[in-house]
Amino acid sequence: MMRNSLRFKVALFFSVLTIALLAAQALGVRALAEAQEERLIAALIRDDMASVLKSYQANPALLPPFDVRMNGYVSGADRGSIVLPETVRALPFGTHEIIIDDREIHVEIAPLGTARLYRVYNFNIYEKHFKEVINALMGGTGIFALLTIWLSFGLSGLLVRQVAGLAQQVKTLRLGESAAIHPGKYDETELVGLVEAFNDYHQRMADMMAREKEFTGNVSHELRTPLTTIKTGCELLEQDTAIQGKSRTRLQQIERAADNMRELANALLMLAREDSAREVEPVAVAKMIETALSPFAARLAQKGLDSFIEIDGELRIVANRPALAIVLSNLIDNAVRHTDHGSLRFRYANGWLYIEDTGPGIPAHAIPHVFDRFYQAASPDTPTPGVGIGLSIVRKLCERYGWAIEIGSEPGKGTSVSLRLPAASRT
Repeated sequence: MMRNSLRFKVALFFSVLTIALLAAQALGVRALAEAQEERLIAALIRDDMASVLKSYQANPALLPPFDVRMNGYVSGADRGSIVLPETVRALPFGTHEIIIDDREIHVEIAPLGTARLYRVYNFNIYEKHFKEVINALMGGTGIFALLTIWLSFGLSGLLVRQVAGLAQQVKTLRLGESAAIHPGKYDETELVGLVEAFNDYHQRMADMMAREKEFTGNVSHELRTPLTTIKTGCELLEQDTAIQGKSRTRLQQIERAADNMRELANALLMLAREDSAREVEPVAVAKMIETALSPFAARLAQKGLDSFIEIDGELRIVANRPALAIVLSNLIDNAVRHTDHGSLRFRYANGWLYIEDTGPGIPAHAIPHVFDRFYQAASPDTPTPGVGIGLSIVRKLCERYGWAIEIGSEPGKGTSVSLRLPAASRT
């Protein structure tokens, strides 16, 4: 839905209000002028007829002269027969307004002894001039309406200019004290209050982000030492041939959990570092996948899974190497975890890296939620453990570095993860 700007709304309000007032004034003036015209015509007709009757009473043999605007006709036995339109001759005594030959005619009929005196008044010239004046008034109202619209948009632009400037400053805000908006740039009290509220909110957000990054960085850093200890201990215990069966399985699960925790710590550190998105370098895609696959060699062999890297060894992309390593490692871990037979296949085409497995697939209803936090598509009784650092963090890493990630799956046939990476080159 398209939203109207504040300037448009202010201009529209003033334009509609002013045009409504102008229209009401113009219509009122027109109605008043027309009413006044009718009163003046009626008064003129009454005075003229009274003068004619007075002259007749003084000298019945003589009627006053008629001019081009006022014609007189006398109908009676002693005056002879005159030809008048039937619509006129049938009119009763009094003042009438009729249309003859598309002209507005006023007719006054009065008794003249035993005869009838018809006075016909033609005010078309005056009424034409009157209509010209009214039309000029309406035209002037239209011009004033257009001028009002223009002025409304101009004045509304002045009113909201500082608001638009403030919006632009808020849009370009960056975390940090130097990014605060200076209230001194604004004159209106309301805008100064709004600026101070923005600055207060901005500072609270900056403090919260700083605390969150500091906490994430500290936790991730502090986790490295105990995770390294756990990893080393697991490797030493695996060399003990006395540990077999379920104990060795548990030991391997502990080692995988430590690996996942280490990946999680690294991912959190990457997300906490603001400038990490700018640390990019040319990366050989095939070599990167081989490196990411190496920790899973034992698990692939244990399950009898094959891996195929169908990517040119000279193909390179520009990316953040540690972040890409974390994403690939987690996606491979998920594929190995959920694939019991078949293979893993890696392809690159048209800027997309495809990681395909032959696992059981993901139900259609679960695909929209696989990137949600704490979501797991498997049923509670599925023996498959968790999903590494989680696809929600993988997606956040992709968003941080401008990559796109999509998942397509068909139950019973496998899953394909598509990763949109920067433009590739061959060296």
